[in-house]
Amino acid sequence: MLTKYRPVTLLCCRKMIFCVGLLLLFFTQVKGQEFFFSGNQIKQSLPFKSIKNLIVIPVFINGKGPFDFVLDTGVGPMIVTEPSIIDSLDFNMLRKIKVTGLGVETVEAYVSQNINASIGRAKIEHIPTAILKEDLFNLSGHLGIKVYGLIGFNFFNSFMVDVRYSENRIIFSYPYSRVKYRGKKVPIEIENLKPYITADVQVQDSGAVKGKFLMDTGASHALSMEMIDGGAVTVPERKIKANLGMSLSGQIKGYIARVHQISLGDQVFTNVVSGFPDYNTIADKIDLTKRNGNLGADLLRKFDIQFNYQQQFIYLKPNKYARLPFEHDMVGMVVYLDQQEYKRFLIGEIDENSPAERAGLCAKDEIIGVNFKPVDSYTLNDLTELFKSSNARNVIFEIYRDDRVFYVVVKLEKRI
Repeated sequence: MLTKYRPVTLLCCRKMIFCVGLLLLFFTQVKGQEFFFSGNQIKQSLPFKSIKNLIVIPVFINGKGPFDFVLDTGVGPMIVTEPSIIDSLDFNMLRKIKVTGLGVETVEAYVSQNINASIGRAKIEHIPTAILKEDLFNLSGHLGIKVYGLIGFNFFNSFMVDVRYSENRIIFSYPYSRVKYRGKKVPIEIENLKPYITADVQVQDSGAVKGKFLMDTGASHALSMEMIDGGAVTVPERKIKANLGMSLSGQIKGYIARVHQISLGDQVFTNVVSGFPDYNTIADKIDLTKRNGNLGADLLRKFDIQFNYQQQFIYLKPNKYARLPFEHDMVGMVVYLDQQEYKRFLIGEIDENSPAERAGLCAKDEIIGVNFKPVDSYTLNDLTELFKSSNARNVIFEIYRDDRVFYVVVKLEKRI
């Protein structure tokens, strides 16, 4: 079954695979639930937080909250990723299941069809929900705010959803209501509760091919190329090794490189940063006959997008981000907030032969200052933009390690 890509670190636009797709098996017969407005309301506008390209919205669960959730076209049932929510809510009739990865220990999760949710003034009763016993996603640590989960299909399937990345706002209305569509109309397909789109892609200076891509607002990267013509994609010569993700069955290795161009609607984007996961590894975990890759939010945010799942089309209108170039992390390391103490900025994985490694930074180092400012004056979003800001720029880190404080200068490097 098609599984879900997720970033190991949203900072570096890497991706993580989780076998939560298996949970769809428990909800395949439950597709009728829809959000609805009470009374005569047919439309609402709601601001969202944009964090590392992701859409974060407030959601009420069983009348309690609000809880921050990622609005994610790449998920089917609602997924609760923060296990503490189980203690704070009165969940009745929860069913415990074991989700088994490939060759690893099983992971406990809860499933329920007796949970109510609301977004703005729209409500849904008995939304299919999976609650992970362990916080596998670590969304809070990588986004820098407390995030409780992901919500997708039931919301998008209930409304025409206008995602205005240019305004950090969504406008949602009943599909049958009178709507002014803007931009280029493009067909999509809804399969396994997720939207797919056809796009022309040219990996290198060769002919373009048509590809089928998952539209994934819950992935911060721009593009992932997984398969062409039934086999592996030839990776461009200029590339860097990367750990593209983690599944329940282990790490997903591959490369980061640039795709020559991709055409979406009537827009052509060039030099697009893309992940190239190892084909032999992911072919055992993902049904690659269904797609060639996935389009993430670093590309999708260049449009304001109107989604109409029920009639299976979208409208794409280029916005103020359309002409911004695609850039990759120029430091080569993961930075996250400690799960227990959210004010501690820690270094996670460091890329081989990256500027961070050459400067002597190490995993588990604590960052207490950047460019002579206390680190708490930055958000993780700020650091993400700083690390992609300019080739050859010096960034000065104040580091705490082994009961000592010292400074490390890292020279940013455009590696691809």
